[in-house]
Amino acid sequence: MIGVYDSGVGGLAVLRHIRRLLPNADMVYLADQAHMPYGVRSLEDVRRLAEAAVGSLVVRGADTVVVACNTASAAALQHLRSMFAVPIVGMEPAVKPAAAATRSGKVVVLATPTTFEGAVFDDLVGRFASGIDVIAYPCPGWAAAVEESWPAGSEAAIAAHLAPVIARGVDTIVLACTHYSFLDDAIVAAVGSGVTLIDPAEAVARQVVRVAATGGTGTTTYLTTGDPERLSRQIERLLGEQVVVEGV
Repeated sequence: MIGVYDSGVGGLAVLRHIRRLLPNADMVYLADQAHMPYGVRSLEDVRRLAEAAVGSLVVRGADTVVVACNTASAAALQHLRSMFAVPIVGMEPAVKPAAAATRSGKVVVLATPTTFEGAVFDDLVGRFASGIDVIAYPCPGWAAAVEESWPAGSEAAIAAHLAPVIARGVDTIVLACTHYSFLDDAIVAAVGSGVTLIDPAEAVARQVVRVAATGGTGTTTYLTTGDPERLSRQIERLLGEQVVVEGV
């Protein structure tokens, strides 16, 4: 069983890629919606929540866990790998492919504020983006907006928020929050087709294929620490699927 964990609905973007690549895999998705947004919490607080969430997935039988949350990965990934014996796949800002893709030498990384506080981001920039202007650009409120209604009606707000960095000549945008994967079309519409958009969700799904055990019957169980009916409506809005969600 593959466990997929996020603070909310963002990890569904990773789950859909895993499902496309592994149609027969059994998966369990956990949204820690009772404690979101993670992006404004301290690293220590996020680490505590991530440990509890991953532990609950392992108890349910997950033998591979995907931390499909950039904030939780930045805060806790190495800690989680030291705590649990199962393979744990995490998210990290796609700085390396962005540095290779940029023509102007200017890249912007979109994420929650907490994602930039961990050592992971600075380490990636130091290793893979020498000579590249990498702009850490928090997007307060975006994850919560995806939980509520975005991408519908998001284009104007996205365009206004990104205008200052686009004016600086940025030609490559990295999505470093899984919630933002659901905004890819709106972001392209807001900034224009001349800007390259890099979303690591599919690459993470390919890594899951490499490390996860194969087989299963293709079932997906959905769990939330919040309101099950709300998550069910969100999944229908974002994935077009009608599902039953269990509260935990």
